[in-house]
Amino acid sequence: MKNRIEWPTFVLIVTTYAIFALGLWGATYSMGLAVLLLTIAGVLHSSLSHEALHGHPTSSVFVNAVLVTPALTLFVPYLRFRDTHIAHHHDENLTDPYDDPETNFIDPAVWERWPLWRKAVQQWNNTLLGRMIVGPIIGQIVFMYSDAKAILNGNRRIALSWSIHTISVCAIFWFMFHVSNVTFSAYALASYFSLSILKIRTFLEHRAHDHAAARTVIIEDRGLLALFFLNNNFHSVHHAHPKLAWYDLPKIYQSNKDQYLARNEGYAYASYKDVFAEYFVKSKDPVPHPLWSKSNRRV
Repeated sequence: MKNRIEWPTFVLIVTTYAIFALGLWGATYSMGLAVLLLTIAGVLHSSLSHEALHGHPTSSVFVNAVLVTPALTLFVPYLRFRDTHIAHHHDENLTDPYDDPETNFIDPAVWERWPLWRKAVQQWNNTLLGRMIVGPIIGQIVFMYSDAKAILNGNRRIALSWSIHTISVCAIFWFMFHVSNVTFSAYALASYFSLSILKIRTFLEHRAHDHAAARTVIIEDRGLLALFFLNNNFHSVHHAHPKLAWYDLPKIYQSNKDQYLARNEGYAYASYKDVFAEYFVKSKDPVPHPLWSKSNRRV
């Protein structure tokens, strides 16, 4: 499979940058239209970044990184996303408050020490509405605080990741302000909207469960959100076959549906409509990890 290229993914990357360019052009006529198009481009770019770190659309790690390094949503360096997400794919650590970089669960001992206002914010963040509104802020603060500490402690790889990211963001701003009338506030708003939409996907991807294979969800949605998320709503299939391309996930699931539902012990929803109906203003999980015993706490 040397020098392979997956054309559906490559064409979608080109299309995403075209939508981005169209959004910049659209600012001349309507800032609202610009925000809409830039939001769509940001969501697709993030989903494509996920594809790139898993080996798509080419067999070259370097080429895949170059294709998605322009940080359209501004906030997350691709190399940091790649490193943390690969660590997240150690399924035995899924939902671990310390060893899963993408978990939203907290060590109960840490939770007990938090002030009431922080607990209230985090509890709201565990509803879908809250996750979409404050989730991007909370996630970014925690992420950047952790990375800043690591850089101060001498982690050169993380420092390099942020340096490349900073150059990328500056290049985007230079290009944007030279070819478009889009304002900084409009672009920042579109970036935030993109992250908010992405929080819909990550909201219930994983649950606390004694069995690692049962921690990952299936959402049998084939609508617009599934397209924006590049079928990563078939998340249990993705974790079982992380190298599988986005366009293969639904058919692999359908061909072995009973097997995958048995594997994750029925952790499934019919659509994102059902997810919104059940959890829009209702918390799905407690913030402190419900299965985190005193014996494995690290305070």
